[in-house]
Amino acid sequence: MQRSSGRRTAPAVAAVLVVAAFAVGCRPVTVTGAGAPDSKGVRYAPTTPAPPPLGRHTPPARHAAKPRPAHTAHPRPQAPQPLMAPGARGAQVRELQARLAQLGLFGRTPTGYYGAVTTTAVRAFQRRQGLPRTGTVQPAAWRALRTQTHRPSRTHLHPPTTRPVGAPDPRCMRGRVICISKRSNTLAWVVDGRVVSAMDVRFGSQYTPTREGTFRITFKSRHHVSTLYHTAMPYAMFFSGGQAVHYSADFAAHGYRGASHGCVNVRNKKKLAPVFNSVRPGTKVVIYH
Repeated sequence: MQRSSGRRTAPAVAAVLVVAAFAVGCRPVTVTGAGAPDSKGVRYAPTTPAPPPLGRHTPPARHAAKPRPAHTAHPRPQAPQPLMAPGARGAQVRELQARLAQLGLFGRTPTGYYGAVTTTAVRAFQRRQGLPRTGTVQPAAWRALRTQTHRPSRTHLHPPTTRPVGAPDPRCMRGRVICISKRSNTLAWVVDGRVVSAMDVRFGSQYTPTREGTFRITFKSRHHVSTLYHTAMPYAMFFSGGQAVHYSADFAAHGYRGASHGCVNVRNKKKLAPVFNSVRPGTKVVIYH
């Protein structure tokens, strides 16, 4: 038998390495530049991506569109609120009426009530100024009116009466008397022959005339409401059945274009209030022509 030499050939050494490798459970892998083969000899692509083939163009990545800012809706500016409008009451309305009277646009005694007559006068002033004829007093109209007029005096704001007080009836010259003249359309509060205060009044129509003669106050009602016509009769002082002296908002607003149902209407509440407080049941009332 031929003895082999002590040197082993290369294939034999490789076989021994493979057997040893399987013995410890490891998978023999030889890494080369072309990739790593698996146990079956299949090579995997390397982790670094390969460059694109020559001659092909890779489109650049699109940038995401920036979000547009949300549109904020701005509210439309509102028209300024009027300083005074129909239905308003108070000292400022009285001043408005007195200033309009200076321009010949308000032919009534200032009442402090913004009624139809005041609305018509305001529209006339707005027409003169070239302003919108709203009938309400906007800041621009108020500034223009104050520029063209002077500050009303107390007499202009609170005139004793728009009509001269009629000569008192002889029946009014003694004691405390409510003296009412149909000729001058005035009421005078007379104490011992002296006229303490006077104010405009209006009477009933021809179908509901105000009675004439000498009467006495039967009762008073500060916040009276007519049970027949369901209308307010503040500061009512009854002197003959359902007829009374009382404040009338309609008289204050429309003047002598209207009439009462027989009562004596007063349009100046501030002047009537002290008389109401002074009068007692039994006070004399004289109505004459």
